[in-house]
Amino acid sequence: MKRGSMMRKTSAYRAGLCLVSALALLGNAAAASAESMEELIEGAKKEGELTIIAVPHDWCKYGESIELFKKKYPFLKLNELNPDAGSGDEIEAIKANKDNKGPQNPDVIDVGLSFGPSSKKEGLLQPYKVSTWDSIPEGQKDPEGFWYGNYYGVLAFEVNTDLIPNPPQDWSDLLKPEFKNSVALDGDPRSSNESIQSVFASGLAATGGDVDKAPEAGLNFFAELNKSGNFVPVSGGASSLAQGATPIVMRWDYLALADRDTLNGNPPVQVVVPKTGIVAGVYVSAISAYAPHPNAAKLWMEHLYSDESQLIWLGGYCHPIRFLDLVKNGKVPQPMLDKLPPADAYDKALFPPLEVQTKAKETITKQWDTVVGVNIQ
Repeated sequence: MKRGSMMRKTSAYRAGLCLVSALALLGNAAAASAESMEELIEGAKKEGELTIIAVPHDWCKYGESIELFKKKYPFLKLNELNPDAGSGDEIEAIKANKDNKGPQNPDVIDVGLSFGPSSKKEGLLQPYKVSTWDSIPEGQKDPEGFWYGNYYGVLAFEVNTDLIPNPPQDWSDLLKPEFKNSVALDGDPRSSNESIQSVFASGLAATGGDVDKAPEAGLNFFAELNKSGNFVPVSGGASSLAQGATPIVMRWDYLALADRDTLNGNPPVQVVVPKTGIVAGVYVSAISAYAPHPNAAKLWMEHLYSDESQLIWLGGYCHPIRFLDLVKNGKVPQPMLDKLPPADAYDKALFPPLEVQTKAKETITKQWDTVVGVNIQ
């Protein structure tokens, strides 16, 4: 999610996130002292490795953050598993490698919000509170430190305007005949948080904002989209969009905007935030309960939630979870704020409560096959 000014940024963010009171969390926050950081570093040196998963280098400028981490801790060998994995794939990787101490067992994960509590409930995570804990909004973190939000954005249409000169402006437009064989998701809604949220958003638009009816309505919308011949059962992205296989892709705005910059007019890309059904999504980071390198994992978390890494995410069009704190303390350079797109549309963004997301995930993942009946390639 992007903003052209601090006021615009703040309005959308406040719609779904409440700032935490430092006093309320003072007794619970396990801030890492200089001494404890030294202990983490010593422990990480003995471990010698860190394994991450589902971290594409072009996602939120993660690649830049990874390189910075390597410079900070050159003694760690960084193993990168399946950059394009969905949230469900990450959880399965933990389950499948509980007794594996090698590089196939992820130490840390980056998953959709609804996957945090469910993974904690299954005993797949371990708690750790980073030193910047107090500046993470209360509604976007587990009180015990098992998971916490890292960045967020809204769902948008990424459009190849060479092939689609008049882009759709809302979800209902996607059913128009001129978009035959053009519309794709950016993953499989049976395992990808991004795609689950896309289905939910389409249902939210169809029901006039009814969060209870949105999951079923979204499934029906995609069944109709498929029946009309407009839906392309391919996991869309920058390559398929540029090649014309998926001229319209439903993606997080930060990914679409990054694609626009990368493609640099070849082809031209327009990023459209729909008029209705504007859904904001928060991703969370967590440490696996079976992490072979727990100290290195904690260093990774400290890195991600540092000012410099949070600003890297913002530079990649992802709103970092500590955004308001960074702005409040004058740590966001004005040129960076000026580069972000206007955010009038974001004022209507819905940050679905966790219980709403959990219900939507359960309904959509379980009923996609029966209602829509399409396999995503």
